Amino acid sequence: MNTIEWNDFQKVELRVGTIIAAEDFPEARKPAFKLQVDFGNAVGIRKSSAQITDLYDTKSLLGKQVVAVVNFPPKQIGPVMSECLVTGFHREDGAVVLAVPDSKVPDGTRLT
Repeated sequence: MNTIEWNDFQKVELRVGTIIAAEDFPEARKPAFKLQVDFGNAVGIRKSSAQITDLYDTKSLLGKQVVAVVNFPPKQIGPVMSECLVTGFHREDGAVVLAVPDSKVPDGTRLT
């Protein structure tokens, strides 16, 4: 395992946001959804592509709070400009389990 310095960790902005829109992303090479995540006044609404179709559907994602990296540069993913990276954990079967807070917190709250 590589170690990092505290200053390196502080550069990564992990914030909580609420998914306000989720739709299928048929143009993606691997099954994915197009998401819009509201990070409140701190960051605003950001778009993302997420390969989380094994365990989630568009309806179950609406209103779900997630943890995302909001300070990566935008990345073009097919026709979508991804503006944040929604985080999760790969299970042994390859399915992704979203990283979520276990209680509601204000959108935009930064992980510390």
